[in-house]
Amino acid sequence: MGNPVLVEVVRGALVESRHRGAVAVADPDGRTVFSIGDTERPVYPRSAIKALQALPLVESGAADRFGLAPEELALACASHGGEPDHVAAAMRMLARAGIEPSALRCGAHWPLHQPSAQALARSGGTAGALHNNCSGKHAGFLCTACALGADIASYTEPVHPVQREVKAVLEELGGVTLADGTCAVDGCSVPTWAMPLTALARAFARFGAGAQMSQERAKSAARLRAVCAAHPWHVAGTGRFCTAIMRAFGGRVFVKTGAEGVFCGALPELGLGIAVKCDDGAGRAGEATMAGVLARFLTDDRATLEPYVRPVLRNWNGIAVGAICPTAALLERGGS
Repeated sequence: MGNPVLVEVVRGALVESRHRGAVAVADPDGRTVFSIGDTERPVYPRSAIKALQALPLVESGAADRFGLAPEELALACASHGGEPDHVAAAMRMLARAGIEPSALRCGAHWPLHQPSAQALARSGGTAGALHNNCSGKHAGFLCTACALGADIASYTEPVHPVQREVKAVLEELGGVTLADGTCAVDGCSVPTWAMPLTALARAFARFGAGAQMSQERAKSAARLRAVCAAHPWHVAGTGRFCTAIMRAFGGRVFVKTGAEGVFCGALPELGLGIAVKCDDGAGRAGEATMAGVLARFLTDDRATLEPYVRPVLRNWNGIAVGAICPTAALLERGGS
């Protein structure tokens, strides 16, 4: 039997589309607080774990050695929109370590933020690696490699010291052993390790609460959470879900989107981690599912979350034509 429907897209009186998926919510000990669907099937977390991938940047001393500003650390955790200030921050990160932008191995694409892409095209510019939504993460990897005295040309390889450090973080926080056969290549060319949603939820519970880790790692996690809460625009950008949620809740909520319908998050005050996977890879379903999970646990904040739990769909004339709605299975209390 497949995963249940988590999100319905309604137009007029009909359900026009349905998105199936799975959700895991866990505490730092790995105890499941809430789950829907198959939460043990390994998934590639993709960009949803960038904050975990940034932990070695702080732990290695690279962040302090190169004097990275808070917004630059937030960018290391980001899937940014490629807006001019995002690009400038990535450039500053590299410059602080004496690294040229040509060292980036994330590949080039046009800014995800359409006004920025249009402005770049009108000016006669071309898309480069700095516009890639992962350029902040890659700049962080390069700074970490420099601090470790490691080769910077091969920093995306699974055997590189930086990627070995990232793998160790995922194993410790997720409480899993990542075999070589679970590794694939992410869209930005770094390794992505398949993990069950239960392990991802455990990892983010530990990241959010600073639990089940060394004192130094807990301090590093707290520092990354703080910079993301203070600079949520650098984690995503204009009009983006992650920025809007963290701007509204500050340090109470950490959320991060990933490709193919994956979303991870943490509720530090409650000591909970969240992991979501939508079967069809739809980002709109991932956002609505995450908003629904947040509303389930932040019951006093339903009014703040309502625009994200049931976002209105409008046509090109601005007319409301429908909505994206989490199902009762997600919102009603009493689930597993």
